[in-house]
Amino acid sequence: MSTVTTATTPSPSPAREDADPPDARRRTSSALSVRQVLDALPGALRKLDPRHQVRTPVMLVVWVGAALTTALSVLDPSVLSWSITVWLWLTVLFATLAESVAEGSGKAQADSLRQARTGTLARRLLPDGSDEQVAGADLAVGDLVVVVAGETVPSDGDIVEGVASVDESAVTGESAPVIRESGGDRSAVTGGTRVLSDRIVVRITAAAGDTFLDRMIRLVESSARQRTPNEVALGLLLSSLTLVFLLAVVTLQPFAVYSGAAQPLVTLVALLVCLIPTTIGALLSAIGIAGMDRLVQRNVLAMSGRAVEAAGDVDVLLLDKTGTITLGDRRATDLLPAGGTPREVLAQAARLASLADETPEGRYVVELVDLEQGPLDAQPDGSTAVPFTAQTRMSGVDLADGREVRKGAASAVVAWVTQHGGTPSTDLAPAVEQVSARGGTPLVVAERLPGRPAVSLGVVALSDVVKPGMRERFEQLRRMGIRTVMVTGDNATTARVIAAEAGVDDVLAEATPEDKLDLIRREQAGGRLVAMTGDGTNDAPALAQADVGVAMGSGTTAAKEAGNMVDLDSDPTKLIEIVEIGKQLLITRGALTTFSVANDVAKYFAIVPALFAGTFPQLGVLDVMRLSSPGSAVLSAVVFNALVIVALVPLALRGVRYRAVSAEALLRRNLLLYGVGGIVTPFLGIKAVDLLIGSFL
Repeated sequence: MSTVTTATTPSPSPAREDADPPDARRRTSSALSVRQVLDALPGALRKLDPRHQVRTPVMLVVWVGAALTTALSVLDPSVLSWSITVWLWLTVLFATLAESVAEGSGKAQADSLRQARTGTLARRLLPDGSDEQVAGADLAVGDLVVVVAGETVPSDGDIVEGVASVDESAVTGESAPVIRESGGDRSAVTGGTRVLSDRIVVRITAAAGDTFLDRMIRLVESSARQRTPNEVALGLLLSSLTLVFLLAVVTLQPFAVYSGAAQPLVTLVALLVCLIPTTIGALLSAIGIAGMDRLVQRNVLAMSGRAVEAAGDVDVLLLDKTGTITLGDRRATDLLPAGGTPREVLAQAARLASLADETPEGRYVVELVDLEQGPLDAQPDGSTAVPFTAQTRMSGVDLADGREVRKGAASAVVAWVTQHGGTPSTDLAPAVEQVSARGGTPLVVAERLPGRPAVSLGVVALSDVVKPGMRERFEQLRRMGIRTVMVTGDNATTARVIAAEAGVDDVLAEATPEDKLDLIRREQAGGRLVAMTGDGTNDAPALAQADVGVAMGSGTTAAKEAGNMVDLDSDPTKLIEIVEIGKQLLITRGALTTFSVANDVAKYFAIVPALFAGTFPQLGVLDVMRLSSPGSAVLSAVVFNALVIVALVPLALRGVRYRAVSAEALLRRNLLLYGVGGIVTPFLGIKAVDLLIGSFL
């Protein structure tokens, strides 16, 4: 029976502000390089096609306005009309350039991935046991292929025979090889990876053009990115604002004519472009593409922008204990003597019993003793190792002088002591309970001398060590309003101890795949978004049910198909970074939307007073910038409107600096920095441009 319990957590530590989620491989720069711009320019020019602009209504209005002013400038040329026309076209070009630059790094990675799949040959097994050489593209689902050391896996599949060391650097970028073997959750191999040792037989599971590598290439080609629900909603809001300003400008001319202040059509177009939210309209697509690219830079592939955005809205985070919250292998952390045994005697006996133990626990016992007492001798000559088995649940050594030493599960070793005429010491059981109460695993050590009853020497404490920094990371998530749930197959007592040490909020103990699925469904029924990570076939149902399901690249095909993200590094803790990247995407979009709407306020003060103050002197009080002339005011606003897009492209690609603070604190910060800043910046920028061009008009 699984149980969900609330972990006891200490009071929060002082808030710590972080920049972008840390990653040594992050390549995003705060400034655009000339090479980036030149590489993106051809794509930006192609995007000037009105069929592409239709997808962004705000920029479509600017495109139509630029086309209209071009025609008007041809019919009635002037320095002002042509200047406005050029800057309107530059405004559209800067928007397409921002999108093309954002797509650039993703397409560069796609090109490198294509190189990993080209020219692969396969040795397909025939029914008679022989094999034939065929092109990897000619393989069909169900075909069996042989791959030996030095050869490349031709397509995605599952190992049905053999075990091998595989280099997955072509896919993950990591140089360390991994072990793949038939059966279990480590049987999946990816096309384009290289076998380093041994021989394996692979059953193909993906048709040509639909392999994992093919899907990766399509995913990083960000131009095919799906728009997310929030992005669609924001697009509708921007379109509505554009329509409102369009109606306002259209109805402005009749009133201007009636008042004797009729304006040239070119000026009205410039006014419209300056008032609609062109800044966020130009950067909206680039922000979404850059968010996905930040995941790609961390070797995480999102199946759509929807998954990235969902990560930013996650309310509940499910994490496995072993390998995610803890280091995975139980470490030997303490020695507890029993029955008056000196600590040195217990340590030496535990070491002797562990020398032939190939499990991680055995190696850690040896490390602990060597650390305490210095390196000791190897296993004595003439001794016989007693390996650990699931039946005996203990390991040990029989020495040449007849001495026998055993180490293993408490019940198994106690039974061995009793069987050999001994009686466990009275303080052994309390020591075992003490280790268990701390969330550790007790291993009892015993020995039998020739002609004497067996005796218990004490307990070795194994602990599942929490990874460094996990408490701080969970505290960050808590400040973001995200509840963390540790999922483990351990008993409830051990699970609560680990949870309290790590600082997670809740625990799902003694969990089965059905328990994980039920927990996700209950959370979703309460209106919460859930994220989880997994790598096994048994995780597939929960990964499919979760709003953000991150499958490990080293996991099974079923897990990768079920999730909506794949972590090529197979690092379960990266789920925390994925949530941070999703949050950063939403924060960036919100901050730049605030800035875009706020900087329109300054343009009222720049253009409207300049155009109508001559007819309505009362408007002179609004002319706080005291611009040179009406023509200079209009052109200065248009120039600033275009240049601010260029200035904000690096911020859109890098993302607004992320801080793990409450929603209220984040809102106050954005309103102050991007709201007030969005109002002040245009006043300074437009005035500076006016000073430069005022003398020419």
